[in-house]
Amino acid sequence: MAIWDMSPGALAKARDMIGGGVTGVRVDITDPDAVQAAQEETLSALGGIDILVASAGITGPNTTTWEYPIDAWRKVVDVNLNGLFYCNRAVVPSMLSGAYGRIVNVASIAGKEGNPNASAYSASKAAVIGLTKSLGKELAKNNITVNCVTPAAVRTPIFDQMSQPHIDYMLSKIPMGRFGTIEEVAALICWLASEECSFTTGGVFDVSGGRATY
Repeated sequence: MAIWDMSPGALAKARDMIGGGVTGVRVDITDPDAVQAAQEETLSALGGIDILVASAGITGPNTTTWEYPIDAWRKVVDVNLNGLFYCNRAVVPSMLSGAYGRIVNVASIAGKEGNPNASAYSASKAAVIGLTKSLGKELAKNNITVNCVTPAAVRTPIFDQMSQPHIDYMLSKIPMGRFGTIEEVAALICWLASEECSFTTGGVFDVSGGRATY
């Protein structure tokens, strides 16, 4: 297993939690050359890449679209969409050469509904859904599946990037009246990344607590 992250501290913590046999690769996914280098380092360490779970993301500020800072917009799109694209793009050749692969992209319910005061985040996650569908169709005959999960709010450190009113708004939209858990999302990702998920590609899977979607 290889974990890619730009934070050395996060890499060290993940290795400690998971245990031996984990390769940590420091990478800024907004830099396509760095992503390519990470792919090469991973191939050297593991000999191949069978599974990619692309989960990096930032929220950006909570403000109206017409007041949204342009630099912040670009940063959100660069991490959530461009970085995910670079990672997907980098691993496909190895999967093609091995005639097997599973890609799971983490989008969001916000990408299906469009949350107010989160236009960059919502737009970038909608684009992740579109990219997943396109790539899934392109690889459909190559034993490589590409799917995405669209969680409602899950209490992770990403909450530190949000205003409390926005957090309260998200919770108010979840019929179960609670946030999702990391374990609930991970369980679905594990199935999508498994050999058993062999006839599902280009799919979008909600982990929403009943939150309405289109």
